[in-house]
Amino acid sequence: MAEPAAVPERPVMAASGPGNLRDVDVAVVGGGPVGLVLAILALQDGLRVRVLERRTERSSHSRAIGIHPPGMAALEATGVAGQLAAEGVQIRRGAARTRDRDLISISFSKTSAAYPYVLALPQERTETVLEARLRELDPDALQRGHQVTGLRDDGAGVTLTGAGPGGEFSLRASWVVAADGARSPVRGLLGIEATGTLLRDSYLMGDFPDTTGDGPVGVLYLEPEGIVESFPLPGGKRRWVAHTRTLLSDADAKDLATIVAARTGKKPDAGASTMLSAFSVRTTALRQLVHGRTVLIGDAAHEVSPIGGQGMTLGWLDAAELAPLLSAAVGGADVTRQLAAFDLRRRRAAVVASAQARLNMALGRPLPPRLMQARNAGLARLFRSRRLAGLVAKRFTMQ
Repeated sequence: MAEPAAVPERPVMAASGPGNLRDVDVAVVGGGPVGLVLAILALQDGLRVRVLERRTERSSHSRAIGIHPPGMAALEATGVAGQLAAEGVQIRRGAARTRDRDLISISFSKTSAAYPYVLALPQERTETVLEARLRELDPDALQRGHQVTGLRDDGAGVTLTGAGPGGEFSLRASWVVAADGARSPVRGLLGIEATGTLLRDSYLMGDFPDTTGDGPVGVLYLEPEGIVESFPLPGGKRRWVAHTRTLLSDADAKDLATIVAARTGKKPDAGASTMLSAFSVRTTALRQLVHGRTVLIGDAAHEVSPIGGQGMTLGWLDAAELAPLLSAAVGGADVTRQLAAFDLRRRRAAVVASAQARLNMALGRPLPPRLMQARNAGLARLFRSRRLAGLVAKRFTMQ
């Protein structure tokens, strides 16, 4: 693991509130995986950083589990890539299946020289590792229980105000990075209206003990009633995700186990489920990510469908590209043109990721049995081409 970067001496003001908040170079709003990575990179560059997180403790609910090769490459700079790779399940092969018959098999072995796999690791564990790294660099960097309710950009810096555990606070920063999620409060403070679309797709997902015998293989069941996805997790668990015709917000683990059994023949143990969630799909796109001295990244900047697991990696790539620009700006460089280019590139990357996610969802929607059988047979014939299979493998791993 890389040694913590030395932080250069800069004059600071006395704390302006009860939350140990002093003037900083970069204030990050949001302490999820994207905000943590941006903060780590900025601290390693010698910047003074505070992360303001509304939650008082980390959520144990597992959401994102997939880390694609570009995400692993971006994490190398934080010093945690090796630890995450050792703890997660390395999915090196994917299969499309109907019941127990494989239609398509795709290898990820040639998609990346360094990371020829998609890493499966619960988001809660990923955040734990990232937070530990952040605290190595600065034990006070992460400030929990801080809700930002005001933002004022005077051209020379940004003043954030809000409420924390000790009362009201005020924090002055040269730059603000909003990594506060798909419902970003910072967007509202900036007066930004996000263009969002609620799609007609709904899903039910849960984690169960793995009794499939599939090991480290990711499996997609292409069934007439809708797709069922099956991914390995550490600790002998497996995540099941089933397309549903409506949002089953009141469903329980038994309901999901019943759906999985009916479509795939596999029978998850409902009594041993450790996580369950029903969700619909919404996409959001912004026309601009850089607003004065505030920059939006991750889901705050572009929400894509979770089907395909690209969102977290997309946010990390935002952070990896933005961090050196912030360092240069704090050092006195004029980065106006570079930020404009960053803005354009990251919005284009989000368009590509969103298109891929929509294709993934289209493949998983219900079809009449005869149409599904014909569609699946056509896909199987197409994927006999190694070239096509290789291209799809690269696309599914965000290469």
